[in-house]
Amino acid sequence: MRILLTANASYAPPRGGATRSNLVWLNHLASRGHACRIVCGPAGEGAQFRRHESIGLLPVEDPARLLVVLREQIREFRPDWVLVSSEDVGHVLLREAQHSAEGRLVYLAHTPQFFPFGPASWNPDLHAAEMVARAAGIVVIGRHMAQYVERALGRVPEIIHPPIYGPGPFPYLADFARGLTAMINPCAVKGISIFLGVAERLPAQAFGATPGWGTTAEDRRALARLPNVRVLPNPHGIDELLRETRLLLMPSLWYEGFGLIVMEAMLRGIPVVSSDAGGLVEARCGTGFVIPVRPIERYEPVFDEHGMPAPVTPPQEIGPWVDAVHALITDQGRYERASRAARAAALRFVAGLRGEALEELLAGLAPPAETPVPAARTAVENLSAERRALLLQRLRKA
Repeated sequence: MRILLTANASYAPPRGGATRSNLVWLNHLASRGHACRIVCGPAGEGAQFRRHESIGLLPVEDPARLLVVLREQIREFRPDWVLVSSEDVGHVLLREAQHSAEGRLVYLAHTPQFFPFGPASWNPDLHAAEMVARAAGIVVIGRHMAQYVERALGRVPEIIHPPIYGPGPFPYLADFARGLTAMINPCAVKGISIFLGVAERLPAQAFGATPGWGTTAEDRRALARLPNVRVLPNPHGIDELLRETRLLLMPSLWYEGFGLIVMEAMLRGIPVVSSDAGGLVEARCGTGFVIPVRPIERYEPVFDEHGMPAPVTPPQEIGPWVDAVHALITDQGRYERASRAARAAALRFVAGLRGEALEELLAGLAPPAETPVPAARTAVENLSAERRALLLQRLRKA
């Protein structure tokens, strides 16, 4: 098979769970002899991630050219399947794939805020939602997200969790006596307000934060104001980060699709204290220390330096978070029980993953017989100069 993946996000290196998941899937497909290409956004900063040497990567620096490159690659590469990842806030890649590769679209539904449908969507779009509903396949990585998609579209998606965690064995890294209470990607939607509140109330404890795709300059200044918080560099691998971690906080306030870092920490025996946002409860596998939060429900029409809309963050109860963290870092018995339970649950979960599941799904779909690439101009090309300029401005923000 010939597989073309497209998204606005960076894949050199991948940043965030969605892009890493997609690259793991493509690595497996490429290792099985399938021809794979990626048309994506510009390269950025982040931890390096292995990519199979046969995968063709086409990062596009100019957002205005991304659609052109995608169209050219569909025409030249003639993929059997075009995988459109949900990191496509304006749904423009979705539209191009539907137009240029009709009948060959598979939607990878990772981030609910980026979907064109559902209550968490930043940019709901009925026409784009219909395209997803008619796609040859829709893939989600967990049961919770499958229910979300089914409620919104009336269609049951395929649940395929990526084998992102590797084959193991996974080192046991938990240590009650040392390490940081850590957070990854501290920003408003991920609950930096809770993290800062806990650090303020536990001044004798050491905290660490690893900036991610959502961390703004203001977030960094807020972290720097607390003497017991260290801002950590992006690691070369997850084990490098978790070796310094005694306890992981995941206080997300937006709707989470799953929460891959939670499973990565649990595999290494690191206890996790998380919110109950979206699929995080599923990711915890019944291991406890899940704290209810008041989720973000709306956003202001202003954007930060990453093109993210400003969330309206409801006030949160910090006390339960402080109590949970304090209990785990002061009671060795409780810490070790939580560590063992987390590791056992995560090992059971990962043992059930199958790297070939996406390959089997694609092989079982029925592509149209040599559907010609449409010669008509796309909707973008039909726009006036003024409307094209407006679209470019929105793409740059996205």
